[in-house]
Amino acid sequence: MGKIFFAINILLIFSALTAGNAAGQAYSGHEEARYVPTEANLASRQEFREAGLGIFIHWGVYSMLGDGEWVLNNQDIDYKEYAKLAGGFCPAGFDAEEWVKAIKGSGAKYICFTARHHDGFSMFGSEYTDYDITDAAPFGRDIVKELAEACHKEGLRLHLYYSLIDWGREDAPRGRTGRGTGRPEGSTDTTAYFKFMKGQLTELLGNYGEIGAIWFDGDWDMPEGYDWRYDELYPLIHGLQPGCLIGNNHHRNPIEGEDIQIFERDLPGENLAGYSGAQDVSTSLPLETCQTMGASWGYDIHDDEYKSAEELIHYLVNAAGRGGNLLLNIGPGPDGKLPEQAVDRLESIGKWMDEFGFTIYRTQRGDIPPRDWGATTRKGNRLYIHILDLQDDSLFLPLKDCKITAAQCVNDGKRLKFIQDKDGVLLKLGTVPDETDFIVELVLKQTTIK
Repeated sequence: MGKIFFAINILLIFSALTAGNAAGQAYSGHEEARYVPTEANLASRQEFREAGLGIFIHWGVYSMLGDGEWVLNNQDIDYKEYAKLAGGFCPAGFDAEEWVKAIKGSGAKYICFTARHHDGFSMFGSEYTDYDITDAAPFGRDIVKELAEACHKEGLRLHLYYSLIDWGREDAPRGRTGRGTGRPEGSTDTTAYFKFMKGQLTELLGNYGEIGAIWFDGDWDMPEGYDWRYDELYPLIHGLQPGCLIGNNHHRNPIEGEDIQIFERDLPGENLAGYSGAQDVSTSLPLETCQTMGASWGYDIHDDEYKSAEELIHYLVNAAGRGGNLLLNIGPGPDGKLPEQAVDRLESIGKWMDEFGFTIYRTQRGDIPPRDWGATTRKGNRLYIHILDLQDDSLFLPLKDCKITAAQCVNDGKRLKFIQDKDGVLLKLGTVPDETDFIVELVLKQTTIK
């Protein structure tokens, strides 16, 4: 019994090391550091893998200007003048429970909220700055606190976005952005800034209950190789909450200490937006692609480019077919309300997920890589064929060495005919698909395909 227990422990440790070190990169400038995820962390990764859909929320004082979350940088506003916005920030329409219920209705399993964006304004009460929602704004309420309470009540995970850069602090690293905000050049000593960040991260992980993930952004602002002190930040997070996942939108392969891989505006393996060219798709870490409903992340009064519900469902399916979650963004208005277009999309996605979510939740990427016609997902011996765009009443699937025992259209429950030979399977659909997602469930004789 003791020998078996010892052997199992060794196997678990080896598996953890393998999972944690998938990218083979240590903390920048700290080659000796090795990260071993805890059992709680590995359990969180698995839960994250099974989630399928999360909702991103970009919200801060920048919403008052209605020009996106980068307005301070894009309009070269003096940061001292910009900071005065906080004095008028009083989003009387904000209702955390209303937000969370609408998001839960979409079928999303988690929310990622911008606790602090590049403009440096903290959407939570912090002892490390007065430039926050409880001190600088007449609103006076802790947004993160209210969101955390609502998420815990409704059973959703709360992830927190945290920017590494700050366009207003004089002690923050000076990268390629924020050059026109009026910050004096000052000293290059960033010791106080990193102390500030560690203090705020300690607050976020100590004051709001269980946090599902910390989502970093801004690494890309400095030259490659800049030491962001991840060897201090990551162990701090895992030490405070071992089950808390760490993701970093640095547009590179994951490094030591990271638990998920993030793709910005691109599906895993693609580089249409130009951010993912330096990324290989991890075969061991959970994947997440973040995308906007409209054109902007933060509230933009001119944003009339909202994607249709069908487009968003297709993006969700294509993310799942590549083994990843979709983190779908909303930018609430300055009044604290979710835009009507966003609420409409949440409702439409929710109706679809109520009916077909079982082909997304707790699945893995399918045995057939994504094609022009759609994608596939897999759960046990069920292979789901998601047909999104096909101008034919039949579809050939290159499934070799695989015995199909049944085929059924999930949309209407009808059994489908199929022809199987050594090269694959020809599905007889009986019609040219015109549904948002024409889904075929294949029952396989074996659990895994050779």
